[in-house]
Amino acid sequence: MATIETRKNQDGTVSHRAKVRISGFPVQTATFDRLTDARRWADSTTAAIREGRYFKSSLARKYTVGELIDRYMEDVLVRKPKSIYTQTIQLRWWKQELGAYLLSDLTPSLIAKCRDKLAKTVNARNKVTSPATVNRYMAAFSHALSVATKEWGWLETSPMPKVTKLKEPRGRVRFLFDDERASLLAACQESSNRLLYSIVVVALSTGARKMEILNLRWADINFEKNMIVLHETKNGDRRVVPLAGHALELLQKHHACRRLDSDFVFPSIDGLQPIDIRTAWETALAKAGIKDFRFHDLRHSAASYLAMGGASAVEIAAVMGHKTLNMVKRYSHLSDAHNAEVVRKMNNKIFGV
Repeated sequence: MATIETRKNQDGTVSHRAKVRISGFPVQTATFDRLTDARRWADSTTAAIREGRYFKSSLARKYTVGELIDRYMEDVLVRKPKSIYTQTIQLRWWKQELGAYLLSDLTPSLIAKCRDKLAKTVNARNKVTSPATVNRYMAAFSHALSVATKEWGWLETSPMPKVTKLKEPRGRVRFLFDDERASLLAACQESSNRLLYSIVVVALSTGARKMEILNLRWADINFEKNMIVLHETKNGDRRVVPLAGHALELLQKHHACRRLDSDFVFPSIDGLQPIDIRTAWETALAKAGIKDFRFHDLRHSAASYLAMGGASAVEIAAVMGHKTLNMVKRYSHLSDAHNAEVVRKMNNKIFGV
């Protein structure tokens, strides 16, 4: 039951102390200046306890943000080996900023204040933290709050959905022009690293990521069906990549004289791990005179060539392994000429022009 005591304070003001007693639950009290507020709180608290909702909010007053992050890293993050290093750094930052706060005191405005502080922080490379990085920090903390809400019952609702993410610039599209591609491939052929040329050709031909290519094993390549099966991809899905043309020829030749002491397609000297091409890659870029280009841009190049070749957004997404078409929109302008040709052919057909 709920009771309300009215008291006269020493300064002459009046306060109203509401008390809720329900068998099996601890007594809850709160003091208000207005009697109507005290009654409203007593009624809502009583209803929440009887419906089993108040237990969650009481836990939010028991645990801190720091305790939430500690438990998340111990119980959840350890099951995400690909993310553990990066997200540990991100979550420790949140713990440093908000760790002392009770979960009941964690508000969207507090999180937004931290977001804005992070956005102004200068990183180790003497650059201001990018909007994309800030959003990754928010995503890591958001998942921890979601787990605490849905699985642990520490929060009734997560405050994160009310915090606006920073607007990210459109993803860059840097691809090799014809003369750059010819220069780079020539430099790779002349490289002291005998595997570099094949690796770059496979990247341009398939659009696979660097580590997807370097981690390839011979069991992943099906020469009968001319395809590569990527088991370990960035988004965690298994992906089949078609093999054709020069890339297929190179891998067939490479397979014929492969090392028998290693199952890696592109092994290191000891054969126990993939080859490291960093130095050879940077040397080839310098020799070819190509600037502002990363290995990942070979993937952008492959997608760009598909777009310029008339492939649809759905087709590009399928080849590149994109889960949504939003990632493909950055290449849409490259298919404008193809779209114009499609419209021209349609008009010729129906109007005979």
